[in-house]
Amino acid sequence: MDPDDAPSRADDALAALLRQDLDPLSVAELEARIAALEGEIARTRTAMTRAVNHRASADALFRR
Repeated sequence: MDPDDAPSRADDALAALLRQDLDPLSVAELEARIAALEGEIARTRTAMTRAVNHRASADALFRR
């Protein structure tokens, strides 16, 4: 994601994350950051799947 595409609110956590300067971080810190972000991606995908399934269940209920 290009930082220019980031959410525009100054207090948005994602925008702050995307603006963070990575140059001062060590390789170990960068690896830890990647691991944390991959964990957050998995958590977000799980929440998204749950939301889609919930919506499909609701749609099926009201189609009867």
